[in-house]
Amino acid sequence: MLGFVSTENDALVSCLGDPHRAAAAYRGLLRRGAGALGAIRAGLHDEDPAVREGCCRLLDHLVDTDSMDQLIAMADDPDPRVRIAAFHALACDRCKGDTCAPGADRVLAPALQHLAADPDPHVRAMAAELVGKFVHADTDALAALEASHAGDPSPSVRKKAGWFTPGGAIYERTVPRAIR
Repeated sequence: MLGFVSTENDALVSCLGDPHRAAAAYRGLLRRGAGALGAIRAGLHDEDPAVREGCCRLLDHLVDTDSMDQLIAMADDPDPRVRIAAFHALACDRCKGDTCAPGADRVLAPALQHLAADPDPHVRAMAAELVGKFVHADTDALAALEASHAGDPSPSVRKKAGWFTPGGAIYERTVPRAIR
């Protein structure tokens, strides 16, 4: 019986690459939760970028400590849609249940690299969100966001980076408050 479920999960993961079946496959895998994690992790290595992207999006909700290193590695995927999904999954705390987000020691270096040099502006914008999580605690994060805000070729990346720099809405909202 266990092999049958695994085969079903693998089939659903492969459907993530079919535009007509991807939404239903995504919902099905999300409902299966932790029971589908093995197939989702394997899907991160699929040759179809749509499958890899879907698996990153699923890990945004289902990530566990065993999946975190694989998700971090997806930030270097050759397809920009996969990198965007990976950075979103790493940056977004809202989508996670009780799983702790990875710390700066694991994700800041790749985020800084992509913020500065990724050829895709959407990837740079998502990297800015991840770097922004550490702006109050890491001077390299602040410097990178300020540089991006001042000089990124994309107006949307400059705007997003500005949200996380002093005077920006997110920066001001997330300033650590002194304990009374």
